[in-house]
Amino acid sequence: MFSRPVKGKTPRRPAPKKPSNNTLKDPVGVYCRVRPLSLDDQECCVEVISSTTIQLHLPDGIKVNRNGEYKETQYSFKKVFGIKTSQMELFEDVAKPLVDDLIHGKNGLLFTYGVTGSGKTYTMTGSPGQGGLLPRSLDMIFNSIGPYQAKRYVFKTDDKNGMEIQNQVDALLERQKRESQQSLKTPSSKQKLDPEFADMIAPEEACKAEAVDDDSSYSVFVSYIEIYNNYIYDLLEEAPFDPIKPKPPQSKILREDQNHNMYVAGCTELEVKSTEEAFEVFWRGQKKRRIANTQLNRESSRSHSVFIIKLAQAPLDADGDNVLQDKSQVSVSQLCLVDLAGSERTSRTRAEGSRLREAGNINQSLMTLRTCIEVLRENQMCGTNKMVPYRDSKVTHLFKNYFDGEGKVRMIVCINPKADDYEETMLVMRFAEMTQEVEVARPVDRPICGFTAGRRQRNQAFKEELSRRLEERGGPVNGDNPSVIELLLQSFPPLPPSELTDPSDDQTLPRLIAVLEKRHRIRQMITEEYNKAADSLKAMLQEFDSTLTAKENFIHEQRGKLGEKDRLLVTHKTEIDRLEKKCKTLEYKIDILQKTTNIYEEDKRTLQQELENRDQKLQRELSDKRRMEARMHGVVSETKMKWEKECERRVAAKQMEMQNKLWVKDEKLKQLKAIVTEGKGERPEKPERPEKPERPSREKDRVPQRSVSPLPVPTAPPVRPRHRRSRSAGGERWVDHKPASNLELDTVMQPNIPNAIKVSAPSEKALSKCEKYVLTHQEIASDGEIETKLIKGEVFKTRGGGQAVQFTDIETLKQESPTAQSRKRRSSGNGPPQGEPMEGDWTDVETRCSVAVEMRAGSNLGPGYQHHGLQKRRKP
Repeated sequence: MFSRPVKGKTPRRPAPKKPSNNTLKDPVGVYCRVRPLSLDDQECCVEVISSTTIQLHLPDGIKVNRNGEYKETQYSFKKVFGIKTSQMELFEDVAKPLVDDLIHGKNGLLFTYGVTGSGKTYTMTGSPGQGGLLPRSLDMIFNSIGPYQAKRYVFKTDDKNGMEIQNQVDALLERQKRESQQSLKTPSSKQKLDPEFADMIAPEEACKAEAVDDDSSYSVFVSYIEIYNNYIYDLLEEAPFDPIKPKPPQSKILREDQNHNMYVAGCTELEVKSTEEAFEVFWRGQKKRRIANTQLNRESSRSHSVFIIKLAQAPLDADGDNVLQDKSQVSVSQLCLVDLAGSERTSRTRAEGSRLREAGNINQSLMTLRTCIEVLRENQMCGTNKMVPYRDSKVTHLFKNYFDGEGKVRMIVCINPKADDYEETMLVMRFAEMTQEVEVARPVDRPICGFTAGRRQRNQAFKEELSRRLEERGGPVNGDNPSVIELLLQSFPPLPPSELTDPSDDQTLPRLIAVLEKRHRIRQMITEEYNKAADSLKAMLQEFDSTLTAKENFIHEQRGKLGEKDRLLVTHKTEIDRLEKKCKTLEYKIDILQKTTNIYEEDKRTLQQELENRDQKLQRELSDKRRMEARMHGVVSETKMKWEKECERRVAAKQMEMQNKLWVKDEKLKQLKAIVTEGKGERPEKPERPEKPERPSREKDRVPQRSVSPLPVPTAPPVRPRHRRSRSAGGERWVDHKPASNLELDTVMQPNIPNAIKVSAPSEKALSKCEKYVLTHQEIASDGEIETKLIKGEVFKTRGGGQAVQFTDIETLKQESPTAQSRKRRSSGNGPPQGEPMEGDWTDVETRCSVAVEMRAGSNLGPGYQHHGLQKRRKP
């Protein structure tokens, strides 16, 4: 399908590698053409702003959504063609460069894309007097290579996407064979062209390529296929027609040749020698193309059509007369002109049955084309290596070599500016904008044959010089000065009638004899003139022979010099190859070193970043450690202070306990002494209780004291001890938590905490304002009485900014009946010790008050006091 040698084991030139440098790539050329509206009163949604930019206007009735999908948007192209652009202007800008590359051995792909009814087929084919891109491309090709075309069947296609070369004799025999077969099929040698395509191009619009290699011979081959429902059909295939049981056309398959290029196996390739013949072939295939009438287009294309133009080129031999019989020197380039079917929504076309299936396959193939373009763009822009899904559709699979760098790619986006096609047009614009970002490698120039240029011109000049010298020596000339032989032939007398009607006729024979004698003399004169001309020609040929010998000697000498130059060039080429290999090796080493340097620099940056992170982490850990040490020092000092105070408190409590025990013993001894001395009428004085040792600095740190049994009979007035308040009456603020379910007891003394915040439920706000906490809890004791417990604790702040309570002790208030308790004691047999009165015997107020005062002096009570029926118990 592309430029390659034919039937050669080694290619003429290696397949070009994918260039990594962006300067060797060209973006896909995307052009835009806007067709005029079919009706003047239709709403237009497209505006041409400049020669490269168009703008889509939001039509009436369509609202802009949140994502801004429908809004006025501008799109840029390589060039925009308005409604007044002629077919000639479009061809000059888009297709002419591709045709010029085709003649110079490069491949090209041109396809039209757009919605149904946007003018794709008109752009590609045209109309009488307004030929499209296809007929103009054919006309330019034949105008350029017309004088240099080879004889028919000198170039011959094979079945493997290649080209063969035949000699003149084989080509002549095949021409005679084909002409005889054609004459049997069609009696007339020439078929009349369809009038629709007879005058596609005006004579003044004809153009030709420049710098055509006149030392080469050319031949043009065309093929025409269509892709219908993702199947490939040959539109030029001449299948035998069976009127009884007609056979449907057979689909073709895609294959890959030895150079990894895709081609349609078994496709018909016809050799054409003129623009008219190529038109006739195209029109013959156009009649077989599938079209249908839909709601959007009266003649809607239901398939993708591909018209392939192959140009075979081979150099002439050293004499410049015949094609060089070297298959490795054959170059084949091709230009593919693709008319894609229009994308359409079935809701608008109201397609059903086969039309619905056709529309689905068309949309699917176009979607595959968009996907391939998206993946190519992502691979080139992001550096990824995703697989491009060419095989998902026959269209993309057939032209995958072009996107991989085997030729130029051009796309013409056709737009119908009517408002009904706004949504489809917007999708087409997005696809076109994305396609412009895909880059395709530039095709490599075809190498030139090693013969010297101008062989055809030298042969023509030699023929003209030979004719001139023949004229000078009296040879045959054309014009107003006829030669002697021509004059003699003009005076050659015709034979008179020689019929004898009478035996005595004596005039017919003498007249015939005279005419024959005159003709004999003229023949002799002609023979003499001919001999003179032959001698002159022989002498001239001898002169030419000597001149040719001298030229051959000169040519031989020049060839010797040329051989020396060739050997020198080979030496230089070898040296250049060696230097190029060395340069490539050094470039490869430089790349490796650069990559290694980049890796090391990246590792260095990573390690530096990691070192900085670790330094920051270490600094944070050090600061946390210092804070932790300071906190731990504070906690240690606070704990140490607490334990010191606790030790002091316990020592003081132990001292108080021991003093109380000692005082009780002293009291017992005194009572015993009083009993002994009672008979004598003396009443011993009650000794004073020893002074209580000094309390610790913190009044709240105290231990519960054990209650002491009262003396039965006070012998002396009680000494009023120093009044000591409960620990709850300090300067700290308390949170007095009394649940709503507490019962008020009819006792004389009630626990009362001054300067306290009374709450029924604990709250963080109340705790934040106080240092102490007390909870009043009531429960039924074992004897059926109500027991009140005061659970106290200290409030401290937590790390999270909240409040917490640490409970320290429990005070118990209990109401008892003295009588019931005495009976209980008596019934259990556990009476008071000998010498001590029972509680029921304490009836006088003085004794009870005295005992109460003594008990107050000897115990450390809280908010409640033990006074007969009211006692207080503490729990650590």
